[in-house]
Amino acid sequence: MNTIKTLCFVIAALSSYAALVYRLFQVRRGWRDSAYRTLLVTLLLQCLTFTMGAVAMGSERFLGVGNLAILVMHLSAVAFCVSAQIILLRWAADAEESGRKARYWLITGITLNALLTALFLIADGPAGLAEDFNTGSGQPLVLTYLLVFMVSQAVPCVTILRQCGPYARMASKTSLRQALRLLSVAAVILFLYCLARVVNVLTAACGLDIGAWTLAASVFSALGIVTLSLALTISSWGPSATRLLEWARGYRSYRALYPLWRDLYESSPDIVLEPPGAAVSDLNYRLHRRVIEIRDGWRELRPYIDRTTNGDGGAGPRGSEESRQAFAEAAQIKQALHAKRTGTIPEDNADTGDFGDRDTDNFTAEVVWLTKVASAYRRLGKAR
Repeated sequence: MNTIKTLCFVIAALSSYAALVYRLFQVRRGWRDSAYRTLLVTLLLQCLTFTMGAVAMGSERFLGVGNLAILVMHLSAVAFCVSAQIILLRWAADAEESGRKARYWLITGITLNALLTALFLIADGPAGLAEDFNTGSGQPLVLTYLLVFMVSQAVPCVTILRQCGPYARMASKTSLRQALRLLSVAAVILFLYCLARVVNVLTAACGLDIGAWTLAASVFSALGIVTLSLALTISSWGPSATRLLEWARGYRSYRALYPLWRDLYESSPDIVLEPPGAAVSDLNYRLHRRVIEIRDGWRELRPYIDRTTNGDGGAGPRGSEESRQAFAEAAQIKQALHAKRTGTIPEDNADTGDFGDRDTDNFTAEVVWLTKVASAYRRLGKAR
């Protein structure tokens, strides 16, 4: 179990330092922004928390004082939670409101840290065992210390969760909405960590052994800190990641449309505006051209499309109505390509009308629909 706890701790620490380093690269352009400076302080406190945790795991003494690393870890964790709450205020509230509430949180954080320090000294923390500050071991003062610490972690999680929803709905920037939503997810996970930790402490105080379930707190802590690190940095890398995902979706559609486009191009070479090539440097333009050329190629086939051709059986008995329609369109294209090569014009042809009467004004919906038709066409077999 110690190995898993250590692994979870390392994951949380690495994500914290990665987020800090990533944000430090933006120090030149962001230093004048108070929200950015608050964010750096938050990440520094997050890193300090896990650095002190690593020190506490390696030795019971820090700077010659027993369990001092545990105390510093807990104090920095309280300061970190307060700072995270202030960041949320900076992101979502106006300057006057955020300033007023930030002062409240600062006073609360200072008071909590003073209380934790007093309890640590009264409980003779420097002379105690490090394990006592993990489980409480039934000592009333140490148990009180741990419960106060967990409350100090749980309350900010609740307040952040309550505020993130309304703030996310009011946010005008997509990246800010994403950050607030991720922050709310992190708050939920870290609240679960607090609950799991309280269960560990109380069961140990009652002499109960819950076995491997004690690992739940470590797992929730690691997941929560990773999610929090992503939330605190997504405003910078989020837009780039969104563009990358959009490009990947576009490229996947571009490739998926190729078999249908190729056969239509072979049947009607004049539909192509430019000679076909493999480059995708201007993917958006090429995807638009591919959709237009598929449409033009289909219109060239209208005299050869037999309206009686029905390929909806390819979707299977459980296929949706849209899947059956896509297979029907693909089967008609397959039949029409063959009819054009043989010079056969069906009596009941589709010389008028449109491609399944689909709305072509929405390009995204058009790509999705044509991709389904191309997939059905590929499953029906290459038309020759």
